Amino acid sequence: MLEYNSQQKQLLLPEYGRNVQQMVDHCLTIEDREERTRCAYTIVNIMSSLVPHLREIDDFKHKLWDHLAIMSNFKLDIDYPCEIVRKESLETLPERIPYNNSNIKLRHYGKFAEDMLKKAQEMPEGEERDTLVDLLANYMKRSYLTWNKDNVEDEKIWQDIRDYTHGTIHIDTPLMRAKDLREGNQQQGKQNNNNNKKKKKK
Repeated sequence: MLEYNSQQKQLLLPEYGRNVQQMVDHCLTIEDREERTRCAYTIVNIMSSLVPHLREIDDFKHKLWDHLAIMSNFKLDIDYPCEIVRKESLETLPERIPYNNSNIKLRHYGKFAEDMLKKAQEMPEGEERDTLVDLLANYMKRSYLTWNKDNVEDEKIWQDIRDYTHGTIHIDTPLMRAKDLREGNQQQGKQNNNNNKKKKKK
């Protein structure tokens, strides 16, 4: 009866194939320790010929012995020529990467808008701050339309700026039309796609 690989024992290191795994399984059944050790050396030599790319790695023989131990599920009792990897070290989880979970009050506008509004608050009143706030307001409207397909009134953006800055920044100048902002987003998307295609060609 034909037996599919999916019905057989799962390979611990598939790159060596099922035949090598069967050799390792057989080696585990050998009762004489010296004979079992000789068998292990033969298996490692076969493994070396199957993965020649490992020869470019420092201590590639050491790596092969580690792999043999792994394939035996660390049950192979032999005289290893080197200290093999410990099972516990393979089961140890990597350290958790800290995630910056800082609360963003204006989440749909992103961290950039929030940081720039803080910067605008620190600037003295004048033309330079007014120009920055106008640019920010249009940026916020564009971001709003990216995540919310419905139209948005300029008053909504103005109010969000007033709320975030606790009334220290007032704006009531007309912003770009939603249609123009959406077309701008589409043009930017096409430009990004074209740039990516050019990079791939290189």
